[in-house]
Amino acid sequence: MIYGVGIDIASPSRMKSVMERHPRIRERLFTGAEIAACERKGDPYASFAARFAAKEAFLKAAGTGLGEDARWTDIEVSGLGSGRPVLAVKGTPAKLLKDVGGAAHISLTHDAGVAAAVCVIEVQGPREG
Repeated sequence: MIYGVGIDIASPSRMKSVMERHPRIRERLFTGAEIAACERKGDPYASFAARFAAKEAFLKAAGTGLGEDARWTDIEVSGLGSGRPVLAVKGTPAKLLKDVGGAAHISLTHDAGVAAAVCVIEVQGPREG
């Protein structure tokens, strides 16, 4: 059963502009593994933007904001060998998934100057609340 669905878009050019103006923001938004994966890509800012959109989409699917006790790096996007993106969470986001007995599924895309992501949180039983 679906607990929540979230979608978000992000601009690779805006991501580049923000990162150039604020170099330390990269480490606030992304884990070391995410940074390394994006920097290996032909267009790293499209990859950064898609990952940021995935984090936002997860928060929308969860029905929460980031919150005071969570960090952007508590939500990590990586890829399987097949290229399929996966979401790993820790801290407050992990507690949310554990509390609802859920699993998060994501899909990413970027083309024509736009990056987008969709997140579906699936649970085993009916949604309460």
